[in-house]
Formats: sequence, C-alpha cells, structure tokens
Amino acid sequence: MVQAYNFLASWQLFPEKGTYELGERPKSGIYKIESVKDTKQLIIHHNWVSLENTAFASSYTINADGDLNDFNNLELADKVQALFPDSISFEIHFYKKGEVVLHIVHEIMPNGYLRVTQQGNREDGTAYTNAEMYHKQLSVLPYSASVSGAVIKATEEGVIKHKALTAMEEQTNMQLDQIRKQIELLALQAHEIQKRKELSMMIYQAKLSFKPNIGQTYYLYEKNDDSCMLSLVSPKEWGNSGPFKKFVSAVQLLADHTWKEL
Repeated sequence: MVQAYNFLASWQLFPEKGTYELGERPKSGIYKIESVKDTKQLIIHHNWVSLENTAFASSYTINADGDLNDFNNLELADKVQALFPDSISFEIHFYKKGEVVLHIVHEIMPNGYLRVTQQGNREDGTAYTNAEMYHKQLSVLPYSASVSGAVIKATEEGVIKHKALTAMEEQTNMQLDQIRKQIELLALQAHEIQKRKELSMMIYQAKLSFKPNIGQTYYLYEKNDDSCMLSLVSPKEWGNSGPFKKFVSAVQLLADHTWKEL
C-alpha cells in the first residue's frame, strides 16, 4: 500500500510530549502499524506500560480502503472506516449504531515524528482529546501506545519483557552515544589535522631564510606580491614599516613538522 508506506513502522512514545484528557500518561509505549501482504489490510498494535509498571496490549485489523467495514470488537464498535487523505495523514473512524465513537488521526510531522490524536466521548457523554507523539524506532519493545485503544489486557509476560528490553535499550543507547561521541571527536581531530596540513603547505611554500626550531613561535605574513613570508619578528616589533601587506597568524612548529596556528 503506497499511501501507508510512511506509517508502516514501530513508533516509540514520547510520554512527556503527550496530552491526556482521558486516562493517565503512560510510562512508555510502542505503536506499531504493519500491512498484510497483497491486501489493503493494516494491523495496528497497541502496547504500553503504566506508571505503576503494569503492561497492556491490544491489536486489531482494519481494511484501509475508505469503505465502511464490519469491526470484530463489538465492545468498541460495530463498523470501522480507514482512509488516507494524503501520504502524511491517516484516519480511522469507529462507529457504533451509526455514530462515531472514536476518531483517530495519524499525522507525519515535518520533523519525521508521528502524532496520533484520539477523539471520543467519556461515559458521561463529554468529549475528550488525547494526543501522543512518537518517533520511529528500529527495535521493537512489547509495550505502547494508546490509553483509549481497543481491548487492552495486562500481561505478566509483557512486564518481564518490558524490564529486560528497557535495560537492553538503555545499554545499547549508551553504547551508541559513546560511539557517536567518538566519531565526533575523530571528525574534530581530522578537521584539526587538515587545518594544520593546509597551514603547513602555506608555510613551506613561503620565503624562509632560517631553520625553524620545534616549539618556537614564528609569524606568518602575506607580502604585497601575495607570497608569504615566515619571520621571527612579531607585528608589534615591525610596527608600520614591515615588508608585508598583512599579518596572517602566529604559528608554531610541532614535532611531526606540521605547523599549528596559535
């Protein structure tokens, strides 16, 4: 299903980014959407963990063809309609006795996150809106999403998996963060080496009338003919009479015979 492509993934909940007019904010969650091969059917899984560490799970199958179809969970609805207004939005309407009892809107945000908005009525007939934000993830944890989804059941297995996989997520995220920092450090070091190389090429092409010593400070100038000159004399010592167009930088020779800017 081409229109569903952007949604087919496992999405991890940002609990702190949600707003809940019905039910309490969950501790963590996953919202998974998958397609059934060679059909227009979608399977939507809801798994989430409460602040009290109780795990819940539910799933249902719908035909995403825009038609009004029978729904197999009569406690929630007897009919369901799923449609794609465009490639970044996906709506599900649940009907009971001809009236909409739950309206779910999925939206792909400009930053790539998935926003799921649920609108329905409480038992007293008053309206509520819950909004949740998700990011696409690679690993799949067995808990997630919606406080007001269809048929949710607490499972001991879900709690066990939640604890183990949460620990796994924390460890792998920490390791990935360490690798990311190492990559950033290596990139910074490579940038510094490239700068030293470019500066060294400039200096070795400059006019040099003495043998420079490692660790000593020298001064690089650009002359009126655009060539460079390395000198022991600082700009302050030259005053206004120096044989150069402009001062480039104070530099120092390192042990590997590259130069660094001071």
